Amino acid sequence: MWAPVSKIFSWSSSSLYLWAFLIGIGFGFFLERAGFGNARKLALQFYFRDMSVLKVMFTAIVTAMIGLVYLSYLGILDMDRVYLNPTYVWPALVGGWIMGVGFIIGGYCPGTAGVGMATLKEDSFFYLFGALVGMLIYGELYPYFESFTTSGFWGKRYTLEKWLYLSPKVIAFAVLVVALLAFWAAEWAEKKFQSDAEKDVG
Repeated sequence: MWAPVSKIFSWSSSSLYLWAFLIGIGFGFFLERAGFGNARKLALQFYFRDMSVLKVMFTAIVTAMIGLVYLSYLGILDMDRVYLNPTYVWPALVGGWIMGVGFIIGGYCPGTAGVGMATLKEDSFFYLFGALVGMLIYGELYPYFESFTTSGFWGKRYTLEKWLYLSPKVIAFAVLVVALLAFWAAEWAEKKFQSDAEKDVG
């Protein structure tokens, strides 16, 4: 085992911050090149006229998942040293709902808003300002719903593997199949809704 490198070789905090910064810059660059710093392009996702977000993000997720599964299988990566967020079901559902509504209304998620801000898009500044205000309000009101933030605890490393009682390889294959079906559905939706929009304009 020689991965995760930072854990096994006990990298210092400064090294971790440096790599996080460099990876973040690279991630932001490719998001911008994909057009994800533009709220109009992102909003078309919800009209099923441009499914680039689903295609790109699902591709990234599947690629990372397959890489992790096979690196672990080959004895290169120690998955027990890879950090996973603890599973709190009810806060995750509520937080996901808030995040989704914010994405639909604002046309950005926090990451893409940061990309938009880097390219000086005015709407991204307002979006991030609203996010900061929301964080401030959350922090001030936190004592009133602190108990809710730890409700529905399912464990520190609760994964699909444990939930479905299946091996990681089987789950990876199933997710890959779902991704391929999602890509097919995305292509179908784009053709249908783009043609419908062109008819309306005509």
